[in-house]
Amino acid sequence: MTTNGVQEQRDERRSQFSPAWFEMAVLLIIAGLVTQQRALFALAACILTVIPVAWWWKQTALRGVEYQRCFDKRCAFPGERFEMTVRITNRKLLPLTWLEIKDQIPMAMPLVKGALMPTHSPQVGTLNNVLSLRWYERVSRHYELESTARGIYRLGPVHLKSGDLFTLFETHATHECSDRLVVYPRLWPLEDLGIPSKEPFGERKAHRRLLEDPLRTIGVRDYHPEDDLRHMHWKATAHRGDLQVRVFEPVTTINLVILLNVATMEPHWQGILPELFENTVSVAGSIATWATGQKYKVGLVANGCMPLSDQPIRVPPGRSPSQLAAILEALACVTSFATLSIQELLRRESPRLPWGSTLVVVTAVVTDELAATILLLKD
Repeated sequence: MTTNGVQEQRDERRSQFSPAWFEMAVLLIIAGLVTQQRALFALAACILTVIPVAWWWKQTALRGVEYQRCFDKRCAFPGERFEMTVRITNRKLLPLTWLEIKDQIPMAMPLVKGALMPTHSPQVGTLNNVLSLRWYERVSRHYELESTARGIYRLGPVHLKSGDLFTLFETHATHECSDRLVVYPRLWPLEDLGIPSKEPFGERKAHRRLLEDPLRTIGVRDYHPEDDLRHMHWKATAHRGDLQVRVFEPVTTINLVILLNVATMEPHWQGILPELFENTVSVAGSIATWATGQKYKVGLVANGCMPLSDQPIRVPPGRSPSQLAAILEALACVTSFATLSIQELLRRESPRLPWGSTLVVVTAVVTDELAATILLLKD
């Protein structure tokens, strides 16, 4: 829903009160006394009555006014849209003859229909609305926000302005009304990255029987009293004449740790190539998505940091249902500021990794020192 029609009227709403109103009332009273005209007394009485009523109306106007945003989802990928419903409610008996609303929204999330108004900050715009509300009335307006770039975005605060019926007085209020939306990095299939989707990081079999996969039978053996009856192989039992149980293939859970290098130049303090940096983040997210689908325990370590932080990003390996969302959210907010070199991060983090972990280094720059560090860890 667009609101261009009411936005054009916004600049016409101005406070009309000044001390000249009292001076006019006094002059009308004097003129009435001199001319003995009752109409002048009545006009002066109207002015002196309207001013306190208008002031009281202004004092009460924004009480009980609520502003709420509702979204169809809180997370999306670049190119997707957030459906936002704005609800404005007047929870009092006094109507609002006019209400002006300015809702701060990041410019990186433009309206599909309509446009955000610019502000003093190039990164922030405002969604402007001007409307009137009857007593205990709620108005809903629907918008679509387009997610154009990776990041974590906060909407709000909301600035409200209203006044009395005669526009003599104005009152202002600011509601925090903060909402958080996450735009994940763009993801690609592994085939598009030139990586085979079947065992892209090599085949791994357990040498110790830590766990057994009941779907993979590799043989049979004689029955032992501690064996589970559900694992009985009845055909082999009938063939041999002795109780036989299935032998399953030993498996173990693979720990896959993705190490992201946010530097796109060497040394990292020389600058950043934005497009190459975004592609590097997308590759890390694509690998994490694939590994999660393969039931790996996936973790993330990056030498970049979150906004307003100077510490490297760490997401410990895990296989919980929320693990992929945690990794993608970390990638959504990672900045291009490298807290330290990738090889130094490798040396620091390798002792903390679970034994036998598979380490995937995602980097746009490969140096001799980085290659030597990786080979040293492999040995």
